[in-house]
Amino acid sequence: MTAPLSRDALPAQFLADPDAPPVEWAIADALVPYESAIVEMESRAAAIARGETAERVWLLEHPPLYTAGASAKPGDLLDARFPVFQTGRGGQYTYHGPGQRIAYVLLDLKRRKPDVRAYVAALESWIIATLAAFNVTGERREDRVGVWVRRPDRPRGLAGQTAEDKIAAIGIRIRQWVTFHGIAINVEPNLSHFSGITPCGVRDAHFGVTSLADLGLPVAMADADVALRRAFEQIFGPTASV
Repeated sequence: MTAPLSRDALPAQFLADPDAPPVEWAIADALVPYESAIVEMESRAAAIARGETAERVWLLEHPPLYTAGASAKPGDLLDARFPVFQTGRGGQYTYHGPGQRIAYVLLDLKRRKPDVRAYVAALESWIIATLAAFNVTGERREDRVGVWVRRPDRPRGLAGQTAEDKIAAIGIRIRQWVTFHGIAINVEPNLSHFSGITPCGVRDAHFGVTSLADLGLPVAMADADVALRRAFEQIFGPTASV
């Protein structure tokens, strides 16, 4: 039996059919309550599945909160200092809050490629290309979903491994081949808020969490959004502002 290709080896582009309309590109101008976002995503994903509306990327920020994915372990919630929401996305515990750019991605994989692994690889490629705009080298790991940066300035692991910090998380759900939830890139969140959980269940001391600001890059959210859109269009195809 042939082993599956690594995500690095999968094609980066994840384009729609040539006759598909552009992906709507929406940006919220205020913090969006988590419950409201879920209702909006559920409704939009159902309409996309019925062929009634265009695909959409929705950029937003949430008030401080924790979400528990389908694989979350109770012991990974260390300090419930913020509201905790159970969610149907994949993954474990994660934090959302101001200064973190969340992109909820609602795409119809039937118009593209009904391949979940290739879709996750495309999301990672999108994040990596966005970070590259700020001269940050993001990397994927076959045993860890998300995007990581090497931190040679931090203490090494017990076996001498180079320290790595997670700068972007991925958590998706797919229903009727329509995706929702998506990605979260740490632009300038309060990193101490991550200490209330074991992020994504990763416990090794040489793995941490970082942000563009923590790396010495005070990037404005609007500039991050420009880089996100440019990289998205390279991988997923045209967008149209709404």
